[in-house]
Parts: sequence; structure tokens; C-alpha cells
Amino acid sequence: MIAFERMTNLDFVGPFDILSRVRGARTILLAKTLDPLTTDSGYRLLPEMRLADAPELDMIFLPGGPGSTGLMEDAELLGFLREREPRAQWITSVCTGALVLGAAGLLRGYRAATHWSVMDLLPVLGAIPVSERVVIDRNRVTGGGVTAGIDFALTLIAHIWGEDQAKLIQLGNEYDPAPPFDAGHPDRVPDVAAHYRELTGEMTAARRAAAERAAEAF
Repeated sequence: MIAFERMTNLDFVGPFDILSRVRGARTILLAKTLDPLTTDSGYRLLPEMRLADAPELDMIFLPGGPGSTGLMEDAELLGFLREREPRAQWITSVCTGALVLGAAGLLRGYRAATHWSVMDLLPVLGAIPVSERVVIDRNRVTGGGVTAGIDFALTLIAHIWGEDQAKLIQLGNEYDPAPPFDAGHPDRVPDVAAHYRELTGEMTAARRAAAERAAEAF
């Protein structure tokens, strides 16, 4: 699982916590360096291993967040993804991590999900946008925004290790969502969605520019 500066905390922690509970599997926290990282909410964490020192990986995971925009043009990370992709059994992401996979050319021709606010950028990178919490297309597994990472991890566990394992982990985490508001999808709260787009317009424009540059490099 690849961490980076200004990633969204829950994008990473949700899937990490769920996947780390699979018996017999090892979850490794990778980053470009071993320096402490700070998420977009100010949470600090220590990487376990550098990308350059990573062993063979069965699964590669990328979270999203504000810092993912720069990763779309990060030669070291994109090179790592391209080099490891043929040998990994699963290439995965949550939220805007999908844009980084797309920038590496790893989602061309694949159905994929990402955060609702940037779904329109997936076609720029050759992917087919699907507005679902979790999308599995061959060995690509992508999740929607932020909290979808928990659904992503449980779905992936069920797909690989079986539903019994996934259900045990879900129950152990008491994952029984009952949100206080029906405001989790833009179609249900268009006024709130419009305000969100207004607040994040500059960041979205930067992501679009990065996606278009990445597409030109294919």
C-alpha cells in the first residue's frame, strides 16, 4: 500500500485496517522515502519500506487525496507502477488514486471508479467511468471516494479469500453504516454538490491539467 504526502487519511487507513486483518497476508506500507508523511488532515505516519526496496507484490494499492495530483506526473512512482504491473496479481486504488493509475497508463480500456467530483477525468486517461462504490474489471479493482475504501477492501477480500473471511472482518469492525444524513451522493444533494465543486474548483482544475498532460505522454 503506497503512502504519500497529503493523501486523504481515510482513503488509506480504511483499506489498510481491513486488509491487514486477512490471516496469512502481509500488508506493507510503502513510500518513496522513509521520512514521516503527513496526510491532508494532519495525521503523521511512518513508512515501513521504500518503493525501491519493495519485494515482489501480489497487490498494489494507491489511495487518493490532494497529494495525488502531483503523483500523476511523478516519474519515480509512475515508473514503479509500470514496472511492477505485469507481475502483480491485483492493481487497485480508492478515490483519486485511480487518476494516478490512469496517469501510469494502467487503466486504459478498464472500467473504473474514483471520487464523484473527478469521474469525468477518467476518460481523459483512457478509462471507462462507472459510478459505483467498487468496480472490478479483470485484475483492476477501484473504489469511489474516501469511505468507499472500506467497501473496496471487504469486496476484494470476498473476491480473493471468500465471503466468510470478509463477513468475519466486517463484523469484527462493526461496519454497519447508518449515516446521519442522506448526503453521500451528489445526485441526492445537488445544492451541496454545487457548493463542494465551488470550494474544490481550483484543485479539480489542477487535476484536469495533470490528467491531460499525462494523457499526452502515452
